[in-house]
Amino acid sequence: MTITAFLDANVLYPVTVRSVFMELARRKAFRLRWSEQVHQEWMRNLADRNPHIPPARIARVRSLMEAHVHDAMVTGYEPLIASLTLPDLDDRHVLAAAIHGGASVIVTSNLRDFPPATLAPFHLAAIKPDQFVLGLLNDDPDTVVAALAADRSDLVNPPLDTDEYLTALERGSLVETAAALRSMAERL
Repeated sequence: MTITAFLDANVLYPVTVRSVFMELARRKAFRLRWSEQVHQEWMRNLADRNPHIPPARIARVRSLMEAHVHDAMVTGYEPLIASLTLPDLDDRHVLAAAIHGGASVIVTSNLRDFPPATLAPFHLAAIKPDQFVLGLLNDDPDTVVAALAADRSDLVNPPLDTDEYLTALERGSLVETAAALRSMAERL
């Protein structure tokens, strides 16, 4: 059974992590879910922190993401938002979309904003990106390694050798995943 994961904006903002998740979803290692609000948030954060990137380029990235993963967009969750309680009220849209989208996990870098006791009634858990990818790697190493090999080979500006790619994963907070992949480096 394929796991359905809702991605928080903080997973889509860093280019390395976004690229890994997109390739894993494209290869059907998991079923990806996101929302318009999540898209707007990561795009706004990217633009705010990198004003030199033209808005059209950011919009193109989003278009490519949607072209590669056709059924990820969750809509119709908005009525749930007001009924939910989280430490950060601005994150309720993530929980609402995850529930409505049939996710079993929310992949986020902000675990404290998604307490286990709050998520449990919805049969949801929150997990960090590194732990999520590592879990996929442990469950289906062939698919994950093939996906990451494809991700690495798609990098052309600049191209990265295997060690540089693993270092980029570490810099992108996929530290445990990179460590586990070092023993399979010849396949990347």
